[in-house]
Amino acid sequence: MKIFKNDVLVLEIDDYGILNKKEFYDKDDMENIKISEATTQSGFKKKSFIYEFMSSMRQKIDDPLGQRAKKRKELMKR
Repeated sequence: MKIFKNDVLVLEIDDYGILNKKEFYDKDDMENIKISEATTQSGFKKKSFIYEFMSSMRQKIDDPLGQRAKKRKELMKR
């Protein structure tokens, strides 16, 4: 397989979300670039407020009247 076009646009954004710098690289310029090995971590963990909030919203959407919880309690009593 031969690559005919491999253009890359690099955008640098500051902490406030404002574009600081943009650079355009074509296939020939790509040979001179060092690629960073750093990765971005996800913004929320399982025990965070956002995760718990989104989980409760998902439960309310799936079972708005709470019928599943009532049935589970009845089965546990038996």
